[in-house]
Amino acid sequence: MLEKNGNAYIRCMKAASIHEIKQELTGLPAKELVEICLRLARSKKENKELLSYLLFEAGQEAGFVETVKNEINEQFLELNTDNWYFTKKGLRKILRQISKHSRHIGTKEASIELLLHFLSQLKESGIPFYHNKVLQNIFDLQVKKIMSLLESVHEDIQFDYRKQLERLL
Repeated sequence: MLEKNGNAYIRCMKAASIHEIKQELTGLPAKELVEICLRLARSKKENKELLSYLLFEAGQEAGFVETVKNEINEQFLELNTDNWYFTKKGLRKILRQISKHSRHIGTKEASIELLLHFLSQLKESGIPFYHNKVLQNIFDLQVKKIMSLLESVHEDIQFDYRKQLERLL
């Protein structure tokens, strides 16, 4: 809804900044915070998944990464490889899941680890992705993502992950 303010129209439902939200949340009692969190969780599946991660999994990042790797393995087993189109769709679905989980975890190391696992599973699956331009581009794009993420992690970790990436290439 727009309101007229002088000669200009301003939006009434403008989202507050993170700073404003933080200030408002710090002044609320615990019971109201719980209600707000539950309402957020009910409104969107992604909010519920993030809240679940933060409450139940955030303290055990390594275990969560292993769980996600197991999910990736299962998705590769269910992947339809009879048709390039369905293979491409399946791989993109797996990558969307990896992106979502990476956002939840919030560390670059976990993102690198999950993407490296995806590439290793793709190579082990026996899919001749190098024969299809779209699938080759998916592979190459993930390599580029890993390379850009590697620039922002500690040198010792970079070395280990670079060795893993070189083995996959």
